[in-house]
Amino acid sequence: MTLQDQPLASVFPQANEDQWRKAVERALKGGSFEKLVSKTYDGAEMAPLYNRVANPGPRALRQNPGPWSVLARVDLSDPEAANAQALEDLENGAAGLHLVFPGGQGAYGTAIADDGDPTLAAILEKIRLDYGIPLLMEDSPRAPNAADAIIRLLDRNHIEPSITRVSFGFDPLGALARHGFLPTPWSEERKSFAERVKRVAGAGFAYGAVAADARIVHAAGGTEAQELGFVLSAALAYLRALADAGLDIETARKLLVFRLAADADEFLGVAKFRALRRLWERVEEACGLEPAPALVHSETAWRMTTRSDPWNNLLRATIAVFSAATGGADAITVLPFTQALGAPDAFARRLARDTQLVLQDESYIHVVDDPAGGAGGFEALTDTLCERAWTAFQEIEAAGGLPSALESGAFQAKAAEAFGQRARNVARAKDKITGSNEFPNIHEAALSVVAPFSAEASEAAAPQGAPRSPLLAPRRLSEPFERLRDASDAHLAATGARPRVFLATLGPVAAFTARANFAKNFFEAGGVEATFGPETEDSAEIVRAYRESGAKLACLCSSDRIYCDAAAPVAIALNGAGAKLYLAGRPGEMEEAFRKAGVSHFIFAGCDMYDMLQRAIEEAK
Repeated sequence: MTLQDQPLASVFPQANEDQWRKAVERALKGGSFEKLVSKTYDGAEMAPLYNRVANPGPRALRQNPGPWSVLARVDLSDPEAANAQALEDLENGAAGLHLVFPGGQGAYGTAIADDGDPTLAAILEKIRLDYGIPLLMEDSPRAPNAADAIIRLLDRNHIEPSITRVSFGFDPLGALARHGFLPTPWSEERKSFAERVKRVAGAGFAYGAVAADARIVHAAGGTEAQELGFVLSAALAYLRALADAGLDIETARKLLVFRLAADADEFLGVAKFRALRRLWERVEEACGLEPAPALVHSETAWRMTTRSDPWNNLLRATIAVFSAATGGADAITVLPFTQALGAPDAFARRLARDTQLVLQDESYIHVVDDPAGGAGGFEALTDTLCERAWTAFQEIEAAGGLPSALESGAFQAKAAEAFGQRARNVARAKDKITGSNEFPNIHEAALSVVAPFSAEASEAAAPQGAPRSPLLAPRRLSEPFERLRDASDAHLAATGARPRVFLATLGPVAAFTARANFAKNFFEAGGVEATFGPETEDSAEIVRAYRESGAKLACLCSSDRIYCDAAAPVAIALNGAGAKLYLAGRPGEMEEAFRKAGVSHFIFAGCDMYDMLQRAIEEAK
């Protein structure tokens, strides 16, 4: 018997859903219950309350029960420095390494120098791959020698491949999605892909030789269903290519590793990883295979990473790791919190490790297999995501499979549509990014990195004559606001001061505080520094303070009641002093009167924040 089956005590009976509904109706005061139901970008509904599921679906189990592998990125261009970095990571809690080559999906502004034998030998010096340390590699058109270099290195050191956990991660379709080309059409590329895989499998490398990788879909703004549809179709295309090359499907299945991004949406994150395992079981059954837990690698999402106020990335990464681990990821890579600034230093890398180690060694979230199993909300979201992802998968397959969908650009167009919707919601702060479009820290101190961010590390040039197709470009959602902050930084460097807005706070503190704080956060998200005015309704005093502030913009901040009485005369006075006028709040029926008094723009929750800030920063210079 559980606490759900009996009251805690006779005077504290368990509440039921009907009682909860009545309490909600009273709180909403006639408002629609639908306000409490949110929707994902795939259109899945998320209700505020769910019952426990008596008979949950299949459990999301790791391929190897127990703790997941804590991976550390190896992405410094200097081989000796990369080796020292890798050894430090392994000595201080990392269980494995994640090699990032130029042009790889995870080359977010940093990557190792090249795939030459001397480079890789230097990077892996003193690293005991014969102890079974996981070594995940980024497949890239700029690193065609990487697999052979690793094989030769192991051979020189007399290490038997079968005892290692080297994941070559061959992923030509991921490269096609990321860069928009393959060296040859897929009809030919699939044969060379299969030969490479058969060669390493024959040598004894059975750990993730092939990667079905949807990180680029996430980084390009795609939905969860699109990610899952992509990764399932990629895995199936690889199984078909290997089977056609003579490899039995059971062996081919064991060579696969799945890679997904994990972001700060805990509910969707857990559901996505759980859904992947259920969906792959369904594909395995359709292929006549007995389902077995897949090998799943997760990386914290590039899309959610911010360059402005990067300390917030620590919180986002923590939620992402929790989600991936709870969803059953076998290995997790955390992007250090300064990744968007450049190659992270030792401190940032330490925090990336500790993010996982604390959750694993102190919170023990790996001790229970599929801890979300039976939880009504997670089960419902997992089921819905499975349905929508399966539909996306079927659409890709009906169009000829993932290679055809990528070559035609059909898949990229759908991902771009999802990104456009996300971008609009970020611009309106409907999707909030702490430190960017919400609670910005305009006076943040600069953080150091080992090397500056280099976009070149992420790129790859197509060979002459290679067929081209649209590509999926990795983008961070905070980038538009960061461009505004960059313009503010440039103005500060040139003039010694940031663009400013004067907040004309009318009436007593209780009347203006909420809107004044809203306006401060609003303007500073675009790099426009806010200066508070005096607590008064006297126009002359407000104008005097405005002139002393050195601002070119002014924003009226107070309650609707005070706006009715005092906004117009203050606006007229500020307008006469040359201020470009804004008002915090929806104007309602007073809009015409406000505009006649000189107010040009109105800022409020739900307005196009980015568009308004673009205008404001130009007017404030």
